[in-house]
Amino acid sequence: MPPGGPAALGKLLLGLAAILAVVGVLLILSEKAGLRIGRLPGDIVVERERFRFYFPLATSILLSIVLTLVFWLFGRRG
Repeated sequence: MPPGGPAALGKLLLGLAAILAVVGVLLILSEKAGLRIGRLPGDIVVERERFRFYFPLATSILLSIVLTLVFWLFGRRG
């Protein structure tokens, strides 16, 4: 149990749910805006007759860079 007991855990879970909701809305809006997150040039796709292999290499690198910048900016405040 985190310090503060069940109330702190509840707040943590609500915060995580809010973050997931915001990310979900951003993904929906990006798709409607024509941004192809998850289908960037550099993502590896192999398609055969009854088989599809998809490895989002470029998307993973982009996500890593964005998250690194976000955590770096928030880390500077604390």
